[in-house]
Amino acid sequence: MLKEALEQVQQNIRKACERAGRDPSEVTLIAVSKTKPNEVLQEAYDAGVRVFGENKVQELVGKMDSLPDDIQWHMIGHLQRNKVKYIAGRVALIHSVDSFRLAEEINIQAKKRGIIIPILVEVNIGEESSKFGVRAEDTIELVRQIAELDGVSIKGLMTIAPYVVDSEENRPLFHKIKELAIDIHNENIDNVSMGILSMGMTNDYEVAVEEGATMVRVGTGIFGERSYNISH
Repeated sequence: MLKEALEQVQQNIRKACERAGRDPSEVTLIAVSKTKPNEVLQEAYDAGVRVFGENKVQELVGKMDSLPDDIQWHMIGHLQRNKVKYIAGRVALIHSVDSFRLAEEINIQAKKRGIIIPILVEVNIGEESSKFGVRAEDTIELVRQIAELDGVSIKGLMTIAPYVVDSEENRPLFHKIKELAIDIHNENIDNVSMGILSMGMTNDYEVAVEEGATMVRVGTGIFGERSYNISH
């Protein structure tokens, strides 16, 4: 069941790339495994998944310690400053940097370890009060500030679009994120790349791919409805 669902998502991504004239290799599928027990992640791993996204630090660390070493873990949920130390240097990418203070803490932890931590700046493109992220119009200023930190490297932008029944409603928002990334790229800010656009989830990832997403975060589409009865 999981294998078939995964293959369907991968096929949908390929078709979306075809429609947009893109190479499917440009798009990384992140399997969002929050609340899923380790045996389900192992099943996804056995089906070929190597990139997993988690929302909570404690859950992420617990899974990281008990699943295969070649998994690439992504922190995609809201990150509190006091939790940064637990994942610094252990995750491939932090998607959810939405303030200079958080970036500063990541920088401190990077310096302690003698590493550079790759991050994305989270943009609240739908301007929803229930979501984290910097406003679109404040993004370039935040990027400039974070770019001064030498233990952090900005790799692009991330957004969580509003939940909609018709994914087409989010197309203008994804387009806006893509344009924002191009504007930032054209500023030629040192220590800033806009190569990654993390946008699109189970209900709208195909539209996101058509609009330029390079990472899509799919949970329900692969694993089914989430379960809160978690055991490690």
